[in-house]
Amino acid sequence: MPNVSARGLALPPSPIRKLAPYAEAARARGVKVFHLNIGQPDLETPKVMRDRLKSLDPVIAYSPSAGTPQYLSALSGYYASLGLKIEATNLVATTGGSEAVLFAFLCLAEVGDEVIVAEPFYTNYSSFAAMTGVTLVPVQCRGEEGFHLPAIEAFEAVLTRRTRFVLLCNPNNPTGTVYSREETQRVADFCRDHDLFLVSDEVYREFVYDGLVATSALDLEGCEDRVVVVDSLSKRFSACGIRLGCFVSRNSDVIAAVTRAAQGRLSPPGLAQVLALGMSEIGPDYYASVRAEYQKRRDVIFEELSRLKDVFLQKPEGAFYVVARLPVKDSDDFARFLLEGFSFEGETVMVAPAAGFYSTPGLGGNEVRLAYVLNCEDLRRSIRILGEGLTAYLKREA
Repeated sequence: MPNVSARGLALPPSPIRKLAPYAEAARARGVKVFHLNIGQPDLETPKVMRDRLKSLDPVIAYSPSAGTPQYLSALSGYYASLGLKIEATNLVATTGGSEAVLFAFLCLAEVGDEVIVAEPFYTNYSSFAAMTGVTLVPVQCRGEEGFHLPAIEAFEAVLTRRTRFVLLCNPNNPTGTVYSREETQRVADFCRDHDLFLVSDEVYREFVYDGLVATSALDLEGCEDRVVVVDSLSKRFSACGIRLGCFVSRNSDVIAAVTRAAQGRLSPPGLAQVLALGMSEIGPDYYASVRAEYQKRRDVIFEELSRLKDVFLQKPEGAFYVVARLPVKDSDDFARFLLEGFSFEGETVMVAPAAGFYSTPGLGGNEVRLAYVLNCEDLRRSIRILGEGLTAYLKREA
């Protein structure tokens, strides 16, 4: 029997999805499961986007590898609305934001190279690093400091001759932190000074609260040719299932390399690009209403979690996630317990254990990531159940 490759064995399980069989088993027992583990919005995908599917060509053909001219033009218009001049030639359409990140790993680093990443980070970065033979090198962000970036000396301390780029997610998944312009500019200056790329994951750009602003790396000074932005329509338009995003760079050599990678997988989703054209008809009122709804949910989950004994968290500033520190030693075990050995009035919750959002061994073991993508009533109910589950779990462990 042939062996699975070392690369295949090195791929980490997803903390977001690995407990899915336990959730399915709970539902089979008749237990209702509230999903706080995954960032799947419950808001409707805008009708002007859904209606675009009524105008399909009779033959659903391959699309150009870099994306259709119409989709790329719509993206260019979207960035123009943000005050960013991005031409179609600066864009490659991707299968979700995830493929854009994968393309960054493939085209900006060699096997054995290193990427500096702010930790905790989106868990799939670990998968892409393992797929491409690249090593993630973390700089730690502390919950007590709202998971904001450490001093630039922390980046200097882990810099080596194999470092190729710095990877940031702003607004951040999993922490909900919004990095200030000053923070991001410092990192951009670091990348310029050390001849590195800056890869900025900005899929939650619209979800920023309390009057804060998320600065795009595309708007930073002095590093225009070394900035890459990875983006997605999934969360912005509550359209995760269309799997459509983009890779953005003003560096023509980078775009040429990514286009060749895109040719290797033929074409991005064609139906999704048709649907996406509706975004050109979506104005600022839509973004404001979605932002207001998620800020309301943010306030609810923060209020409810803050009431639980010995639970620590900072109020998230953006995205729709929060990392909470629980009075448990092993959040993986606690998450399984919620699905396997517990229910409250016939209901339970599914959470994402946070260790999978770190690469430093031992970190995140007593934390969970929660996604506040449910309506406010269901959020209040979910945190009530989580509190009851904590009480039962701690009693069992005593």
